Amino acid sequence: MKPSEFEYHAPTTIEEAAHLLGTLEDAKLLAGGQSLMPMMNFRYLMSSHLIDLNGVDALTAIDEKNGRLHIGAMARQRDIELAPLVRQRAPLIPEAYKLVSHKQIRNRGTLGGSLCQLDPSSEQPCFTAALDGVLTIARYGDGALQLRELPMADWALMYMTPALEEGELLVNVSLEIWPQGHGYAFEEFARRHGDYAIVGVAALCTADAQDRLERVSVTVCGVAPGPVRLYEVEAALRGRPMNQDSLRLAGDAARELDVMTDAHVSNDYRQHLAGVLTERALQTAFSRVAR
Repeated sequence: MKPSEFEYHAPTTIEEAAHLLGTLEDAKLLAGGQSLMPMMNFRYLMSSHLIDLNGVDALTAIDEKNGRLHIGAMARQRDIELAPLVRQRAPLIPEAYKLVSHKQIRNRGTLGGSLCQLDPSSEQPCFTAALDGVLTIARYGDGALQLRELPMADWALMYMTPALEEGELLVNVSLEIWPQGHGYAFEEFARRHGDYAIVGVAALCTADAQDRLERVSVTVCGVAPGPVRLYEVEAALRGRPMNQDSLRLAGDAARELDVMTDAHVSNDYRQHLAGVLTERALQTAFSRVAR
């Protein structure tokens, strides 16, 4: 199959891209294209205009500003995975990227494209939520570029539907930088290596000199339209020792999640995976806390 007929546009600035998106009818944005192009080729998706963001260099930066890690929406997944700054400041991210598809896909795929595609089982929305991501969104209006920020917690509206209004595009993601020596882990179960996770878990933690948890972040993907932060578990673990009882507390709570249904596994099995992987991710994170 080939895509239906469309007009191709190649902007070079964020302003130009936002202006095109805001003025063209039935336009789609092309980022990495690893999800969009197969959908267009099979005509699951048809559009009159395709706006290619690959020439917008301003969307590719990876840097640190104001104590947060900033990643442009068009940064390639493989570039993020290998970036020394990311490995030093957010080691959870390269660990998660080892589980994302295959290197050939990560060479072209982008963080922004994955967040906008918003597959429930994707690892990238999961680690973005775990790191308290804030998304910068642009649109063109009143003759100028307009920006707004949105917490990752408010990003998923429904299945594969991000909170983007008409004429808006994602331009940047900022992530919290955890202190040096924090524990981290990303665990998932997939049918084959490179497949989307049936369930995945991102975990981070810090502890005091007595090995009591000071702060915890636990996020589960594959169970709902968007990543699910286990805020109640995080609060319950604060002040507790890094031991098996704490792991069981977190795992039992994850097993109680209200999970979505699909053709791959039963609800009971998905809940079981959520519990097992939560315990496994936290156990690894505990072991990595600097003593």
